Amino acid sequence: MKTAVISAGVWGVAGIRREVDLEEDSRSERVLEPSTGWNPERFERDQIRGLVLQAFSPRMSPPVQQLLFSAVEPETDVLGICERVGETLATETSADVLVVTGKGSLVHGSGPVCRPESVAYPTQGRSMRESATRLRRNLWLAPPRETGEDDVGTASVRAYLEEVRREFEYSIVAAPAAGESNEALAMAQFADGIILVLSAKHTRRENARRIIDLLTQVRLLGTVLADREFPMPEGIYRRL
Repeated sequence: MKTAVISAGVWGVAGIRREVDLEEDSRSERVLEPSTGWNPERFERDQIRGLVLQAFSPRMSPPVQQLLFSAVEPETDVLGICERVGETLATETSADVLVVTGKGSLVHGSGPVCRPESVAYPTQGRSMRESATRLRRNLWLAPPRETGEDDVGTASVRAYLEEVRREFEYSIVAAPAAGESNEALAMAQFADGIILVLSAKHTRRENARRIIDLLTQVRLLGTVLADREFPMPEGIYRRL
């Protein structure tokens, strides 16, 4: 039996390239000893918390307050990761945290952890805070930026992200897939950093390297490896 979880980290570009090189390793059959007390949900929580503590560490220079997540392919779940990062960050700080959903975001596996029943889309004259849905005391969820024919340039992207900054101390943005849209690169120019989401099931090594090369002009903080499968030891499986 296999369990799909994520692995996350914040590194320099060299570290990201090593993660891409290890992609094939993540697909291989690896046996975990029963004595390790393997728990995929706990592993995923630990990975997300470690990412949050690294990315938003006060030792980061310059500090990170607005962070983008973008996948190589649109099939990869970015929104679910952003929601988990937002929930974890909200428990680590008393500051207001906003999660901005992405266009056409897909949610797989266990699904989003903080999905409200409905989301209020921005309307003219309403602030970002008024348009967002409050999930808990300091955690909010906002729909993606609405764009029209005259609202797709870098100036509008910058204005939108600056508005988010004015109203929320921290923001996590589910950007469009970097392999499908130039909007992720445009947004990354004005955010404090971007994390690339790779899929152990879908991402090809050459595609990941091509996207990393496109992101050399922005602050690429690290990677998240999603859909990573760990075989459950037969001894544990028999006890279930």
